[in-house]
Order: sequence, then structure tokens, then C-alpha cells
Amino acid sequence: MEAIMRVASKKGVVIFSKSSCCMCYAVKILFHELGVNPLIHELDQDPEGREMEKALMRMGCNTPVPSVFINGEFVGSTNEVMSLHLGGSLLPSPLQICIPQSPQGTFRIAMDKVMKLASQKAVVIFSKSTCCMSHAIKSLFYDLGVSPAIYELDEESRGREMEKALQRLGCNPTVPAVFIGGKLVSSTNTIMSLHLSGALIPMLKEAGAIWL
Repeated sequence: MEAIMRVASKKGVVIFSKSSCCMCYAVKILFHELGVNPLIHELDQDPEGREMEKALMRMGCNTPVPSVFINGEFVGSTNEVMSLHLGGSLLPSPLQICIPQSPQGTFRIAMDKVMKLASQKAVVIFSKSTCCMSHAIKSLFYDLGVSPAIYELDEESRGREMEKALQRLGCNPTVPAVFIGGKLVSSTNTIMSLHLSGALIPMLKEAGAIWL
């Protein structure tokens, strides 16, 4: 715990991360797009990383990475950071005075839109109308009694930028990209694996997408 707080107090924004974590990457990109140069501490590159990860879990981090500290105080992980950002309250005023104002880039706008849309319904699918795998995934959810929100990137005005944002989140291929309960589950292989193992339906029930 002492090691966590020591690192967390070194800079205005500190992110405990893992170099292989796609959600960590998305949070880092968000801060860089906001003009912030955070201190990044990669737990998988620190000899004490495992102990620090346990300490973060004891602090209440259900998923220990990414864990974001602002001005030495624990803010949360991906969902909390994105919620604060979309609500306009991510950066407190003591920190903002140190941050140069930068114009919103198309990537930041697209990332904001993806995360906002992804949280508006229990199941959200980013798709392309011509993609056969997207069609298969949509059919699977319909067969399970789920009514997902579908966003066809080839029909969206910012579809290309949104696709790049999904790629930054770790979606490869970018469609279909499935969010359940606001969290990125991933693409076709992951969804099918969860379905075949029997883990998909409990996940959908927990998110409130189905009730039976």
C-alpha cells in the first residue's frame, strides 16, 4: 500500500497499468488527448508489480488495471474515468491550470461517442451492414431474446473515426464489437466462446439484458 501511495503522489495524474491491457491503453490515450502527460506505471514491468496489484485490489479496485489517481487520490478504473469524462468532471480545477487547452480532435470526439453509445443500453453492437460476422452475432443475440442497440459504422457520419477508436480499444477486427453492461466484451470469437461455455447468458442477466 505504501508503494502505491508513493508512486501515486509523484505526479498530478498517475495510471497503474499493464502493457498488454487494451483498456489501459484506451485510458492512457484519453488523458493524452486531453493534453495530460500522466505518469504510467506498468505493473507487468515492475518486480514488485504482483504485490502492488494485490494492494490495489485491497483498495477497492475490482480490476486492478487501469487504476487512475488524480492529485494523489484514487479515482477508479475505466468505467469511472469514462463516466467522469463524459460528465465533464474528470479533471479537477487544481490540475486543469497546469494543462494547456487543446482543441478537440476527431479521435477524441469519436472515442467519446463510442463510450457514450456503449453505455446507453445493456447490449451494444458496433457493426457494418455488409459484414457477415456482424450479422451472425446480431442473430445470436436476437435468438437469445436480447434486443441490442446496433450501430452500423458504414452508415454513421463519424463511422471511420469510431472504427479507429474501437481499434485503439483493442478490437481486432473492429466489427463486430460487442459491449455488455457498458464493458467491451470483444468480437466474434470471444462472444462465441462465452456462448459455447455457458458464460454468456449469466453475463447478459447480470447486465439486465435478459430476465429469464
